[in-house]
Amino acid sequence: MAHPNLDLSNNVPKEKNSWLLPDGIDEFLPPQAERLERLRRSILDLYSSWGYEYVIPPMVEYLESLLVGAGTELELETFKLIDQKSGRLLGVHADMTPQVARIDAHRLNRTGPTRLCYLDVVLHTRQDGFSRGRCPLQVGAELYGHASIESDVESIHLMVETLRLAGLDEIHIDLGHVGIFRALAHRAGLTASQEALLFNALQRKAKPEIEGLLSESCKNADDRTMLLALVDLNGGTEVLEKARKILHAAGDEVLKAIDTLQQIAAHAAQRMGDISLYFDLAELRGYRYQTGVVFAAFVPGHGQEVARGGRYDDIGSVFGRSRPATGFSSDLKTLMLLSNSALSRPSAIVAYPCDDSDQRAALQRFIEALREEGERVIEFLPGQSTDMSDSGCDRKIVEVNGQWQVVELE
Repeated sequence: MAHPNLDLSNNVPKEKNSWLLPDGIDEFLPPQAERLERLRRSILDLYSSWGYEYVIPPMVEYLESLLVGAGTELELETFKLIDQKSGRLLGVHADMTPQVARIDAHRLNRTGPTRLCYLDVVLHTRQDGFSRGRCPLQVGAELYGHASIESDVESIHLMVETLRLAGLDEIHIDLGHVGIFRALAHRAGLTASQEALLFNALQRKAKPEIEGLLSESCKNADDRTMLLALVDLNGGTEVLEKARKILHAAGDEVLKAIDTLQQIAAHAAQRMGDISLYFDLAELRGYRYQTGVVFAAFVPGHGQEVARGGRYDDIGSVFGRSRPATGFSSDLKTLMLLSNSALSRPSAIVAYPCDDSDQRAALQRFIEALREEGERVIEFLPGQSTDMSDSGCDRKIVEVNGQWQVVELE
């Protein structure tokens, strides 16, 4: 029989590697954790200043509620467990967007535009390209109850401001519209499985594979030409006019989607100045539940998007109210790690013990006053032998002529 404390995978006693974390699960130590928390507070303050109200969805829900309307991909990313009380299947949230949609549609039940934001840890069964691990700190903002392009532009603008607040520069925005591919696939009479195969090939821009799929599944030559053209319809605003010419026979739904992208580009330029916009009509992030414009943010030196979002008007219907919706999300950990802002520990003041019982109360009042002013004061403990500079202390409290003062730490 194997020894209960022996890990047979590497013949190392369990207590020797019990400090190891599961693959893709991370933790942050000082001073990164403090920097992450400061960024969290700053972003939530930013959202509040734009009128977004903070919500905290539950970490665990009944699986059918958590995944309703979200598609197969999210189900594969969701950890599942049995509720020992009810015997029902539970899920640990892997994406808070459907949860916030439920809150808007079912719990708040408002009629006008509603702005909600959130920031919490989510858990993934596998690591995706969006975050650096399996437990992202998902941050996002959603705008419900407004169907026009102004709300899409507001979401894009707030996403950009979030990245700028995190210290990211040279932000590039990719824009697409899922309605274009969806309308073309419907016009071509593709089955659900054929559409799924073509969708996957488009995401990889695998042109030979796309040509092969279309030759098998699409009878009409014009439909094949328009679907294949999506691979190359990417670039600046000029690509939209090119798309209009190539896709002119596709119908009003496709032409209206191109109009929407042009209008968003014009409004974004007015609001954000020289923001870098790139259009990709094969860009279908979130295709399974997005209904209109989709967008993603990229920064130099990082191959994956750092934030993404789009319009998803139909998701609220599964919760009893179909409300227009647009929004975005990101991983706060990724933003902090990519930030150009210097990583520094906040300065602090060390307070040494006072032997004079008459002055001890005055010292404590002085310490409290410093903390109320926003200073970081660390009290030196009796018997402590460590160097206080290890705690970020660069000043100390001393008594001068009966008064407590702060001076530089020698």
